[in-house]
Amino acid sequence: MFSSLLPKLISLTYEAGETIMALHNDNMGFIVKSDNTPLTQADKISHNLITGTLKKITPDVPILSEESKNIPLSVRKDWNAYWLIDPLDGTRDFLDGTQEFCINIAYVVKNYPVFGLIYSPFNKIHYYRLPGQTSIKLIDGICYKLRTQKPKRWENIVIGRHSTKNKQLQKHLQSKTNFEIFRLGSALKFCSIAEGRNHYYPKFGRCSEWDTAAGVCILEGAGGKVVDFQNQPLRYNTREDNLSSTFVASA
Repeated sequence: MFSSLLPKLISLTYEAGETIMALHNDNMGFIVKSDNTPLTQADKISHNLITGTLKKITPDVPILSEESKNIPLSVRKDWNAYWLIDPLDGTRDFLDGTQEFCINIAYVVKNYPVFGLIYSPFNKIHYYRLPGQTSIKLIDGICYKLRTQKPKRWENIVIGRHSTKNKQLQKHLQSKTNFEIFRLGSALKFCSIAEGRNHYYPKFGRCSEWDTAAGVCILEGAGGKVVDFQNQPLRYNTREDNLSSTFVASA
């Protein structure tokens, strides 16, 4: 299934990424949603393009996007498999004019992602993992296998640009030694660990399932892991609010 779908998904995310980039640095307005996160025209355009195309190429598969109308758990709990999408992850970073935003598409089966694709529109780089295979970085038509790197001496810890004041994070970092902090927006943090640039990503603040699913799949396919603070894998489609547990992603 996914081998035949992959070229279509790469083309789809490239097209969505071009529409996003056309609005980058455009000083566009935005609204604040009920969860206190921003929503821009780029989010909505990307959402409509991706969900519209997925409905055509996989008409029998449900879709849950960050910008979907609320779908209650009473309906979702009967989904054995579904698409889980963030059409523009890192909207705040996008509004700040940085390059650290991406598109996330995951396919979740029995509460866990088996396929993940993350596209960086600014850099025109795809990261993806087919079920049961090694994760791949696709750039300029060339595929590179991804492999995490264990820290040799200094640990490169990556956190979000808007996470520096989180008190739980600050307390957690006090228990670490020999490390350097790097700041990076969106789910690209998972990719930075998957390709060996960083080693560790602790997440304490608010985070939704569409922010993590594709990244979890890709990082695991590169030899890394993502667990909550009870050392358990994250589970999907088990909560009404679609929030992810706090977690640690590591090489």
